[in-house]
Amino acid sequence: MRSENPFLSTREAVCPPNLLEMAQNATSPRVAIARAGAPLPMEAARDATEANIMEPVFTGERHMIEAEAEKLNWDISQFQLIEAEGEADSGMAAAMACGDGRADVMMKGQLHSDTFMRAALARDAGLRTGNRLVHIFHISHPDGGPSITISDAAVNVDPNIETRKDSTREVVKLLHMIGNDRPKVAFLSATESVLPAVPSSVEADELATWAKSEIEGADFSGPLALDLILSPAAVATKKLTADPVAGKADAIIVPDIVSGNSLFKSFVYLTGGCAAGIVMGAKVPVLLTSRADPPAARMASICLAAIANASK
Repeated sequence: MRSENPFLSTREAVCPPNLLEMAQNATSPRVAIARAGAPLPMEAARDATEANIMEPVFTGERHMIEAEAEKLNWDISQFQLIEAEGEADSGMAAAMACGDGRADVMMKGQLHSDTFMRAALARDAGLRTGNRLVHIFHISHPDGGPSITISDAAVNVDPNIETRKDSTREVVKLLHMIGNDRPKVAFLSATESVLPAVPSSVEADELATWAKSEIEGADFSGPLALDLILSPAAVATKKLTADPVAGKADAIIVPDIVSGNSLFKSFVYLTGGCAAGIVMGAKVPVLLTSRADPPAARMASICLAAIANASK
């Protein structure tokens, strides 16, 4: 039998203390949990409620929600419970609660991601703002120190230039919210040269030029390959030390979902980092959690939502 892959970290992810502190200092948002009657969303809701970073609004089948709460010895009688049957109705119940002001954050529970996002995008829900929805991962290292933020790794499959402009705006906005006054943002490609044969390099150059003139309070550079985004040694070797982003990026804007998803999972699985995920661009923060997310990642994601909600 094959042993554990030696490249994988065995560290347990930890919710970043700075995010937790900021969330606890903010007003706790009302979080509408779409189809909450399952172990993972219920445990996340209990832990975050006890940490004073959210107030749950449960949607879904009452008997399932109450049964899961009972397993945790958690009295949920003081919290709002919106009854709904099945995935689609539970997703819409959560979206409508956010749309009409009964909740401040929409969070995925026990339902498929496409059903959840369909509810968030439904016209009747009232969550559309005219902006594109973009997913952002904020990844903290278990030893502390600088974090890295990646967009878009989960929602937009093949984002065009305009979508990546929205991603850039939302990433800078989020980093400002969590205390980074001048984030350094890199546009990912496979090269630092603008090569017509590598479309992502041409687009990265276009995006960097645009961002420098349109977005204040941040530094931008692109195209940059991953080594030049992360490694000061690689930057010195290629004589790019004058670049304000190279070797010290806070955020990476990726050209497609494959590179973004692979990059985010590499940081998480190879370092043991904690990835907080949030969807920006709607009326309220949207939490597209995964069954594979450890408890720390769910807690960190709720922290981000609390911070983002307080900054609206």
